[in-house]
Amino acid sequence: MVNITSIAKAFDPRESKLNILLVAVPLTVYFNYIAHDPNISFITSMIAIMPLAFLMGKATEEIALRTSESVGGLLNATFGNAAEMILALFALYAASTTTSPETAENMIHLVQASLIGSILGNLLLVMGLSFVWGGIHHSEQKFSETQVSSNSSLLLLAVIVLIIPTVFNFTVDGTAGDEGVEKLSHAAAIILLAIYGLFLLFQLKTHSHLFATDNVHHEEPQMDQKDAIILLVLATILVSWMAEVLVHSVESAAEQYHLPYIFIGVILLPLFGNAAEHFTAVSVAAKNKMDLSFAISIGSSTQIAVFVAPLMIMVAWMWGVPLTFEFGILETIAVFLAVSIANLIAADGKSNWLEGLMLLSTYAVLGLAFFFHP
Repeated sequence: MVNITSIAKAFDPRESKLNILLVAVPLTVYFNYIAHDPNISFITSMIAIMPLAFLMGKATEEIALRTSESVGGLLNATFGNAAEMILALFALYAASTTTSPETAENMIHLVQASLIGSILGNLLLVMGLSFVWGGIHHSEQKFSETQVSSNSSLLLLAVIVLIIPTVFNFTVDGTAGDEGVEKLSHAAAIILLAIYGLFLLFQLKTHSHLFATDNVHHEEPQMDQKDAIILLVLATILVSWMAEVLVHSVESAAEQYHLPYIFIGVILLPLFGNAAEHFTAVSVAAKNKMDLSFAISIGSSTQIAVFVAPLMIMVAWMWGVPLTFEFGILETIAVFLAVSIANLIAADGKSNWLEGLMLLSTYAVLGLAFFFHP
């Protein structure tokens, strides 16, 4: 039997202050469908995604508590980036159905930028804030070097996949170059998805002992499994609704607020879509649970790079949208630099607040570059 009280409690602002932002949902409905103001609905829909993504995470946690550690880890990893996947899917759908070549191109750039932004945000902003906030409470913190090694290798593989199509595009001109980049991207996407599947097998099954942490503690579920599933479905539907509004209002808002598409995709969308996950990573760092904090930050970056990005390439291929791994020179170099400095700083399995500031400084410089990008 469904417990309505339990589901309603999850939306209660007294349970989480982030739920106060749920007021943005009816505001989005008003400004989009009644006032017909896409500029305001762009802002409200982006804000609304924050608490809804948090509710998706909460429901996933409740479901994961009733499964094995391996299945629970997979659930958390998959739904941790659900908001970004939903946004990307709606943007791809808009690109596949529009009759305007300019709109289609804008949507493709938005998808590419949001994928890059999710990687940069998790690697530099979240990890940086975690190192700083944790370093303020503890002079030096440690985390699993196994996590660093395995995730770093996958991220470097993803960087290679971004660099090669970009170089290919510059060395082969014309139609042959465009067709070659598309074919190369499709093949690379299949390879990355296969590698990610094998990585999950390695992490969750064959070598799960290497990823075991000392801070694992078992919590009691607060919701029935059926209620948690209903909450997950409801939150996902609402996130999808807000994502649809956001995607259809982004062109008007970009023109009204004079914001480059690349800045909206790289900075704004990942910042709001990942806010709840960011807060979790930073708060557990203060409790000296750096294995969990590090897993959230670098784990999410790895999943975006090796699972979500190639998955979007495959979906775009099925829908006839020319989305490729040729993300552009600035975006590719930004990811390369972010992965390089993050790997270098985290290589020793230790962190402090100064290293966190270095990551945040890198994010700030890259953010300014995307803001001033024409």
